[in-house]
This record gives sequence, C-alpha cells and structure tokens, in this order.
Amino acid sequence: MFSRRNALSTTFDPERTIQPIYTGGDVTLDDTGRILATCLGEDVAVTNLNTGRLLAKIEGDGEVVTALLSSNFFMCVHAFMLMHLSSNTVSFTSDHMLALSIYANLCILFCRKSGEPTGSGTLVGTGGADGTVKVWDIRGGYVTHTFRAHTQVISALHFFEHSNHGIERLSTDKSKRKRNIRPPGSNDDQAETETSLSNINDSNVTPHLASGGDDGKIKVWSLAKRVAVATMDSHVSIIRGIRYSDSLKVLVSASRDRTLTLWSTRDWSMTMVIPVMEAVEAVGFLSSNNLMYTGGENGRLRIWDCRSGRELSAEQEAESESDGILHVLYNAKLKFLLVVTAGQSLVLYSTAGLDELVPSPGVIATLPILRRISGTHDEIIDMALVTQQRSLLAIATNTEAIRLVNLSTGSIDQPERFSATYFGADVAFLKGHEDIIICMDVDWSGCWLATGAKDDTARLWSIDHHNGIYRCVATFTGHAESLGAVCLPQNQPPSESAAYKQPLDHPPSFLLSGSQDRTVKRWDIRKILAPNPNTSWTRALYTRKAHDKDINAISVNHSSNLFASASQDRTVKIWSVEEGEVQGVLRGHRRGVWSVRFAPKDTPTITGNNGPANVSRGLILSASGDKTVKIWSLTDYSCLRTFEGHTNSVLKVLWMPLPDRSNSSNNASRRPLQIASAGSDGLVKVWDVNTGEVSCTLDNHIDRVWALTIDPENGMLVSGGGDSVVTFWKNTTTDTIAATAAVSIQRVEQEQQLQNYIHHGNYREAILLALELDHPARLLTLMQNVTATSPPEEGSLSGVHAVDEVLRSLSDGQLLILMQRLRDWNTNARTAIVAQRILGVIVRSYSTTKLAGLRGRGWKDVLEALRVYTERHYRRIEELVDESYLVEYTLGEMEEVTGNDIGKGKQKLDGDSDMIMV
Repeated sequence: MFSRRNALSTTFDPERTIQPIYTGGDVTLDDTGRILATCLGEDVAVTNLNTGRLLAKIEGDGEVVTALLSSNFFMCVHAFMLMHLSSNTVSFTSDHMLALSIYANLCILFCRKSGEPTGSGTLVGTGGADGTVKVWDIRGGYVTHTFRAHTQVISALHFFEHSNHGIERLSTDKSKRKRNIRPPGSNDDQAETETSLSNINDSNVTPHLASGGDDGKIKVWSLAKRVAVATMDSHVSIIRGIRYSDSLKVLVSASRDRTLTLWSTRDWSMTMVIPVMEAVEAVGFLSSNNLMYTGGENGRLRIWDCRSGRELSAEQEAESESDGILHVLYNAKLKFLLVVTAGQSLVLYSTAGLDELVPSPGVIATLPILRRISGTHDEIIDMALVTQQRSLLAIATNTEAIRLVNLSTGSIDQPERFSATYFGADVAFLKGHEDIIICMDVDWSGCWLATGAKDDTARLWSIDHHNGIYRCVATFTGHAESLGAVCLPQNQPPSESAAYKQPLDHPPSFLLSGSQDRTVKRWDIRKILAPNPNTSWTRALYTRKAHDKDINAISVNHSSNLFASASQDRTVKIWSVEEGEVQGVLRGHRRGVWSVRFAPKDTPTITGNNGPANVSRGLILSASGDKTVKIWSLTDYSCLRTFEGHTNSVLKVLWMPLPDRSNSSNNASRRPLQIASAGSDGLVKVWDVNTGEVSCTLDNHIDRVWALTIDPENGMLVSGGGDSVVTFWKNTTTDTIAATAAVSIQRVEQEQQLQNYIHHGNYREAILLALELDHPARLLTLMQNVTATSPPEEGSLSGVHAVDEVLRSLSDGQLLILMQRLRDWNTNARTAIVAQRILGVIVRSYSTTKLAGLRGRGWKDVLEALRVYTERHYRRIEELVDESYLVEYTLGEMEEVTGNDIGKGKQKLDGDSDMIMV
C-alpha cells in the first residue's frame, strides 16, 4: 500500500557548500605552491590550491588581518598590533593550535620572510604606521633589530642577501652587537641569532632589509652593521613593491607614481627609470631571461626586459576597476603567477612559455590563464543549473558577469595541477552586461541561459560546455529601466525530434522580460537569430503595460501557452503567451510578490482549505513580502491554501519534483506534493501541500536567501544568499527512514530481551540494559525486587551480590543516568526507601573524588536535589522516633493508673504476631 507520509521529503542535509575564501587584504603561498592562505575578514582561510578544499580556518581576534606570511609556518598580522603564528603542514587540519604570539609596536601593513640562509628562515620584518621597522626572531620571540628612519607608514619590505666582497666584517665586540637588541626571551636564543649573522658575514653574504614608505623613500638596512647603508629618494608617491635580483645585482622599486626604478646594489645608485603609465601595485623578477613583471590599477599583467627597460607584453586594453591588480605572487618552481584583483578574484597565469624566450619588443602575448578563483561570490542574487547534465551552476553575484561553477565530483586525490575540474571551481565568466545582473532563467535543456540586468537589457547565452564555448548570441534592448525578471519556455520537445537531440542548434522560441518600467515584453528569438546571430535587437513582438509597480518575477507554464507576472503592487497576473492578454488577476497578498511558479505537468489533485480543489487548468505558486506562500487555482483564480511560517519576506519558491507514477499506485490524488521556499530570515522551508505544514526547515545561511533552485534528477536543493554561501542540500529522507526503522527494530528487540532478563531473575544484565534503554519504570521495578529480596544475601549491600558488582562497575555515563533516576525516586516517599538503599551502595562503592569528578548535564543539580530530599527524609524519620517516645511514655503512664492490665494486654498482643505488626 502506498504511504504518502513515507514518500514526503522530510530531511535534507548540507552535502556540500561553496563559501568565500578571500574578502580582501593580503594573500600568501607556502613554499610548495600548494597551500594558499587568504584574508577572510578577521579570519584566515587556508586552502589547497590543487583541489580547492578548505583545509582550515584560523579564527581572528575581532580585528581585520592586515598581512600574511608563509614559510614553515603561517603568520597572521592583525590591525591591533598582534601577530599569530601557527604550524604549516600539508596535512593542515582545522584543529591546529597557535604556537606563538608576538606583540608588534604598531599597525603592521606588510611583512615578508627572510631567506633561508639568514637565521635559517627565522627572521621576520615588520613595518608600522609610525615609520618604524622591526626584525623579529620568531624562534625566540623577541626583537633583534629596530630601525627608525621613515616619517610615514611603512608600505613595503623585502629581505635579500647581498654578496659584496667590500663589506666589512661584523665586529666581534659583543657589547656593540648587543647594543640595539631588545631584551630577548633567553640568552641562548640571542646568542644563536648573533652567531648566525656572524657566520653569514664570514661567507661574504650580507643580509639586508629594504623598506619603503608612504613618503616615497627607500632605505636599505644592513642587519650585520645595524645601520642604513643607503637612502634612495626618487619616487613621489607610496612605494608598493621592492624586489632584488642577485644575478643582475639590482633592486627594483615600484610606486603609485606610475614608475619603476632600478638601483645598482654595488653603489646604490639609480640606473634606470621606467615609465609604466599606471599606478603600480606589484613588481617582481622572473627566474629566466632577466625579466620582471608588474601589475597595477589597469588590471594588466605586464612583462618587462630588465636590461633595456622595454615592455615585452603585447598591448592590452585597460580592464574595469574591479579587475585592478593588488598583489602578485610568483612561484618559480611551479612556473605560475598568482594575481589578486580588486574584485576579490585570484587568477593563475602560466610562465612556462617564458623559459626559452629571446627578448625582443612585443613578443609576449597575454600569458595563458591556468585558473580563476573567486575569493567571494559577494551577494548571490540568482542561480540556475545549466548544461544537459546540470553539471554547471550559473550564479549572478551582484556584478556585471555571470559565473559558471563546476559541480562535477571527479577524483580530487591526484587531480591535474591547477585544473578547473574540482567541485566549486570557476569554469567561465559570461561578460557582456554593463551593470549588475539581477535575474536569470534557463530553458528545459540547460543549454540556453537568459539574463537581465540593471543596464536595461536582456541577453541570451549559449552554453556549450562540451566544447568549452560560452557566448552571448543575442541582446535585447528596449526597456526603459532595470530588468527584474526574464523567462524562457519550458516545454520539452518530443524525444525523437532534432530539437531534443541537439538543443544547441535549436534555441528557445521566445523570451519574456519584465522591468521596473512596469512593462512585459515578448521577444521572438528564432526570428532574431535566423538572419543575424550575435546581434542586438530592439523591437519586441509585443509590449504590455502590466503592473503599477516593479515587476519581480515571470513564469511560463509547462505547455508555454500561459505566463504569470508578479509585481510589487501585490498582484499576480496571468497572461496568454500568444496574444499577451490578461486572463486573470490573483489578489490576496498584503505586500509585494517576489516569486511566482506554475505547477509542473501532471500535478495531482490537492486538498485546499475547503476540501479537494479543482486543478484541471493547473496550479500556480506565489511568495510575498507579507511572509506567506500561496497556492492558487487557475480554474477560478482563487487561493487554495496559504502557508505561514517564515518570519520575514519570502523571496523564492519552487515546486519539488513529482515522484514517479509507478510508485504511487493508481490513485493520483494520493501522490505527495511538496514545495520549497526561501526567505529573508535565512531559512529554506519544505512544505507539505496537502496539509500546509512544514516538512523540514533548512538552516545554513546567516543572511537572506535570494536564490533557490533544484536538480530535477536527484532532488538536490541549491540555495544561495547574501552571505556569499551556496549550499547543496541532499535529500536524505530515505536514509533517515531506514535508520529510524533500524533503530526501532533494535529497540523492540532490546525491550524483549529486557523482559526475558527480568522474567528469569537475571538482575545484572537487566539493570545494564535498562540503563542503556533509559527505562525509569523498568529500572525502578528491578531495584524494588532487589531490595525486597528475602532473605538478603549475606554481606550484600543491596540484597544481591550480583547487583552490587554491577553498581560498582558502571561507566561514568551509566552512573550519571542512575543518579538522575535516584534523584527522581528520592522525591517520592513511597520510592525513597529504594532510592536511599541504592544510593547507599553507590556512596560505599565509589570514592568522593570519583563522584565529584563526574561531568554531565545537570550533575550539580542532581547532587543538590539528592541532598535536599535526603535531609527532608532524615528529619521525617527523626520526628517519627520522637513521636514513638511519646507513645511509649503514654503507655507507661497508663500502666501505673490501671495496674498490670495494660501490661498483660500488651503481653497478650505480643503473643499475637500479626496484630503487633499492624
């Protein structure tokens, strides 16, 4: 017999999530190039660059992280002058511990690690807002050098080892060497640092630290001499990068004054000034052919010849402001450049083709992109599953581009390096709109995507994932204001037709769009694409003044002959697709309507508030700012049922996939029907249509949930919200039902076993099983039988030796449960005797240290309750004893008055045992 209850989806678990890893600030790579650490507000995210896995999240201390550093450790520098160090290993886990904390003097803006020869990589330089540069020994946890020379904020630091035979040897006078060192944590640590610097100097390799500030000056500090060996002043703006080339013996500095300057490290003289014509944010040397790279405000990664100062990159157009380059990290071993943009994206460029390059003007084309990584998806406004296999997720993220994210779950144990095949990897960006995209829709095949934006246009995109081609095929211009809704037909062609087998060759027949200009338009796609593909179209098939306020949503029914428009004017209108005429108006919402959806084909009959409803013409679903969801009949345009449960505006609704008919018997009315809704309260709810009750509530967002979609094949819900998180909810109803059934069967078997133990008087096993099943009544009956054993076994505290042994061998959890039961029994005078008897066994069997050391929920309350009621029972017994003395005194006085008659009577009563017991 078909069970509607069992067929309902009642449990969903977040199987996967796509969440932010970078929200602005510094980034760093470990020496292997595999582990990426990025700023995530006040936290630090540690990610495997190959697989995209979030390895750990280093929690902050309430302040934004201003700098990161990675070598054999991760260093996080916070804005309130605190640096944190933590271990850095390939098997980085989320339960790592901070190893060291160092307090810096001021706000740290930038820091980089020293080279391996210098103190074995244990020296770290920091620069503060007061113009002070400090060098720290992270092994000892103290300051080794303090340099004060800049007048403004330190904006760039760079360690390098400069080999120069003319450098004087470090003095052996220990008093001079200790003169500028802050008090260390231990003398041994300080001596080790001194010896390390001395040994480096003996090999003619002098450690230096270059610093640049907002004052435009560069200073080079000798760590051995503890003085500034050079001051270079040529820039007129903030220094953003300093790098050293040992092969060329030059130092390069980059500034926001749009220039690069090369300095000879032999005499610290300026050798060349290169005009870059953009504010430079990053600079560095490549390991081959004397090349260097720059990145700046125009978002262009450029390659330069260090000897001639010529740019070798091909001419590139300036990118948008969000593509401006903030940081560039170079990994010579793996041959890639990691570029960080102002739009919080990370782009990996390959430098493998530069190895055999013979420098000449204009020979380098744009470096190939290995991968794009979205640090954060910003506020997720809308989503859609695309491709025929629904293997990509299209996301509108409060920007001008659509992001296509990979959803395939291939092997990630040994993936191809820097490939975009792992779950959550960015596959492509659909660029074309000039303003924020706020709505999208996909056709039945998943190969055609429509988008609407604040630039007053709609676009149609072809998604050819097999060949990696994603292109805009048509642009629709004609609306006077921002688009709030777009919709494509959903009717599926016959399985034998060419349109079904090759959907990329057969675009949708029409597109519907709704706008803040309060109109809806129908565009004939096939007429547009037939003569001139990739064109802009300004003439709609028809335009209708639809509503009195902004249009928020449009939906087309399964046969594509009706469409619905939802508006802020609190109404939903039903239209004919062909003529564009109003067929009906749905009124009942008290606030603007945010979402509307037609019911799928073959929707069964539902039960409304007034009984079974007529759904011959179909159903439609709406969600509103009045916190409700409504189901309407298209037969008479009446509201059949209202769903209430959200605590804020409901922003999105959809119909859950219908179950297979073969599993629902012949009675279609008994097939379960469910809907899902997402709201500003950050919750996703799944509802039973026939009862109006919530089947389950899904909670994994901390901001409003704007986007909600579902995979029709496996029923997986996908939600996206203003917290930049995409959650994939797996339907676990079947597993939950199976697990619940298994637990129920096991419990029945255990209860039967318990009854068998009690029947055969096997107290030991019965007590343990009763504690495991947590059966207070059964356990009380067992204890009453034990304490009432007559005669009790000699030497037993409870009356049965086997029970004594059980009570002495209880685990902490079992002992806590038993003490809770004793507390309950001790509150009742009829069961207090049993409680006191067993409590006496417990007290004599366990030490006070053991009992006091128990930890559990409400343990202190249990002890307090036992103490209070035990004292109450003791006082009651004392009162009974006192009263017995009064009875004895009264009897004695009566004997004196009446002679021996009472005594005789008492003796007579004593001979009658039954009476005296009463």
